[in-house]
Amino acid sequence: MKSFKGTVLVAGATGRTGAWIIKRLQSHHLDYHLFVRTGKKALELFGPEIIDKLTIGSIENPQEIIAALHHADAVICAIGGNVTDPSSAPPSAIDRDGVIRLATLAKAQGVKKFILISSLAVTRENHPLNKYGQVLTMKLEGENEVRKLFSDQGFSYTILRPGGLIEGPPLQHSLIFDTGDKIETGSIPRSDLAEIAVLSLFTPEAHNITFELIMGEPANQSSLIKFFKKITD
Repeated sequence: MKSFKGTVLVAGATGRTGAWIIKRLQSHHLDYHLFVRTGKKALELFGPEIIDKLTIGSIENPQEIIAALHHADAVICAIGGNVTDPSSAPPSAIDRDGVIRLATLAKAQGVKKFILISSLAVTRENHPLNKYGQVLTMKLEGENEVRKLFSDQGFSYTILRPGGLIEGPPLQHSLIFDTGDKIETGSIPRSDLAEIAVLSLFTPEAHNITFELIMGEPANQSSLIKFFKKITD
């Protein structure tokens, strides 16, 4: 199995999904850099050994994003607005504008691969989650710009649309992949989502595709890479 050569910038690395992405990058012995709002939480999660792998900044600040991108050959974007906190920035600022800003600057800096974690049901305008700042619609608009930017020759994107995120260890379930936003509902461990994001760096079937993913039946897995084949079956 091929791997990825270079450094992966993880935006949102101290979130619950982002932390799993760092763990899975470590398990694959891949180099990484963290773009986070506060260093304190990053040090608490990952220890002092990551002090040289940190850029502190906001997804709303272009210069801070550019500083983080100096370390990047690929980006995994795991940012997301907190729709339950009225004091937080709205989904339009994070899930749309923040994603678009990060992707635009990444492309301008010559980053070749962009992996975005989005959500199931983003194409369904009447979904109940859209009552919260049109969060799914904002995610879709972010997706659309990533697809546009990274479809050019020499670049690639992967957009993951997971079901509801749950806790638990990786590699304990089969996975169900599909395209076209046809999966009505389902859930997936954050750990498996993180593993799929990392595998997308170097799995040809993951390049330039948007797909939904949820967990299937409990079953110990030695690898999740085989599930990518189902996208093109």
